[in-house]
Amino acid sequence: ESSTLSKTSQEYQIALSQLTERSIERRKKVLGDNFITFDDLPIKAEYVQAIEDIGAEIVWELKWFNAVSCRVSQEQVSRIGNLPFVAKIEKVKIIKSDDKDISENFLDKVQTSVDSGNTYDYGFSYTQYNLSDIPAVHDLGYSGQDVIVGLLDAGFAWKTHPSLRNADVIAERDFVYGDSSTDDGDAAHGTAVFSLIGGFDEGRIVGPAFNAQFILAKTENINSETHVEEDNYAAALEWMESLGVDITSSSLGYSEFDEGEESYTYKDMDGKTTIVTKACEIAFSKGVLTITSAGNEGNKPWKYITAPADGFNTIAVGAVSSANKVASFSSRGPTYDKRIKPEIVAQGVRCYHAVAYTDGYSYGDGTSFSAPIASGMAAQILSAYPYLKNTQMRRIILEAGDNPAEPDNERGYGLLSVKRALEYPNLKEVDGRYILNKMFIDEVIEDGDSVFVEIYEKGNDAVGIGQMEKNNGYYSFSFPQYPIGTELGVLFNIRKGGGGKIAIPNDSYKFIYGSLEIFKNTTDKIIPQNFKLYQNFPNPFNSITTIIVDLPDPANLEIKVYNILGQEIKTIFSGSRLQGQYRFFWNATDNYGSKVSSGVYIYRITTPGNTAAQKMMYLK
Repeated sequence: ESSTLSKTSQEYQIALSQLTERSIERRKKVLGDNFITFDDLPIKAEYVQAIEDIGAEIVWELKWFNAVSCRVSQEQVSRIGNLPFVAKIEKVKIIKSDDKDISENFLDKVQTSVDSGNTYDYGFSYTQYNLSDIPAVHDLGYSGQDVIVGLLDAGFAWKTHPSLRNADVIAERDFVYGDSSTDDGDAAHGTAVFSLIGGFDEGRIVGPAFNAQFILAKTENINSETHVEEDNYAAALEWMESLGVDITSSSLGYSEFDEGEESYTYKDMDGKTTIVTKACEIAFSKGVLTITSAGNEGNKPWKYITAPADGFNTIAVGAVSSANKVASFSSRGPTYDKRIKPEIVAQGVRCYHAVAYTDGYSYGDGTSFSAPIASGMAAQILSAYPYLKNTQMRRIILEAGDNPAEPDNERGYGLLSVKRALEYPNLKEVDGRYILNKMFIDEVIEDGDSVFVEIYEKGNDAVGIGQMEKNNGYYSFSFPQYPIGTELGVLFNIRKGGGGKIAIPNDSYKFIYGSLEIFKNTTDKIIPQNFKLYQNFPNPFNSITTIIVDLPDPANLEIKVYNILGQEIKTIFSGSRLQGQYRFFWNATDNYGSKVSSGVYIYRITTPGNTAAQKMMYLK
């Protein structure tokens, strides 16, 4: 076949016609104008007809795999195998979903939000959401608006439960019976999952993404002893992707199958073997953020994550208690090829959720429940930063865990905090320029204050300073142009109004100019053991210089600049700081904003228990 894809071909136009504008725009984020790929092309009609002529009943045409799923006899299998265009035939696996309720004796204290001071009353759902700072982000106004989330499960009785009856469901489809109803009386699990991400019944449950739009896919047949066919899942992902889904969330994990069926082995958990894993990875390549439960195998002989959690880009979510303790049932990593899994954890023990076919609620345990909570947080992030690519989202989610410096195979990068994710800086490319965006949620920024970014170029002692502009709830800075591939470090600081005082948070970050992924500079994060005032740099300087201070304990401190006669020239900072290493800068101005003369100056730091001073030289 041709190695190039012609945009004027009939096949290309058919593929294009099957995508919504929303899907096209999402794809363009990651694929640019070449957003139609070979795996989007329809399966040749003559191939399908030839298989049907043998007597096969086609169930699904899976264009991403250039394959069909069909019901056939053994004699028909042999005849189909002789067709010249058939590369291989595989038996479709019947899969057992591990979604059973699990209980653990955790002493989880259940709270209500009566005195929480948040915008919404979460009732008994408060604990599971507050663990990941979801109410705090609701207070900022982010609840999944303008985001499309796809859920794959065993059915959804959403129209009758008070927490879901007002949900914005834009499409639903039953991939078991082939109709548009996802409620056939077997929707207990899916309804619980849906309520955890998108439920809204104030005073009882307020899910993280209650303002999102939802696409629902029933892929599992409960009436057949909780079995589901792998290709139902793949077909559902193809359908959701074509409709423009941004995030998919599934609470189904596949490893061991019914007697008489060939089970997967741990060796197959390599990110490239199972149909469901490959389908998730293809969806990710088209701009979809794919999230799934890690599995409930942690205290069983299998132990490890289950497909599609083994995917290279699919985010696997483990479960913790409200005390942030990893649940014994939560599946562990690594993948067979030694990649860390799960990526993150969220609460999956004693999760308060809707009960289908009632107006009530109950508690449940499992990674089936931690996954929708994490997916809801992803929707909150995308609500705040709608331009983010799925690759950026994945990086931010990992870095926003509580264990990013030392990820392991029990909790991955740790407990996800959506507030940390929103505060994590990100980049947006506009017409070849890179714009840095960051929220400051916990920092107090008053009228008259200014936010600055320090830019450090690797191999260059010069420090760039840029003022950030407030924009849609966050602060933005447009980088000057650097050669593609330049490694840059960034620090953020807040200049207090009135006296020119400067407060600088401790976090530092790095990225490669031309890339959109930012990494935390964990090697720069220092917990000092002793008080220390460092020599300023650069020194001598002619525009601005940086002063670093180590504080082993929280303290009130003052940093002042004096001339050689001992006269005070500038108060750089006066206030309190927690334990940590801090950076301050001086731009060679006095307390009135006027430039000082060239010469030697002394900078001194004073705390209740320590005083230190250093000399520096300013050259105009």
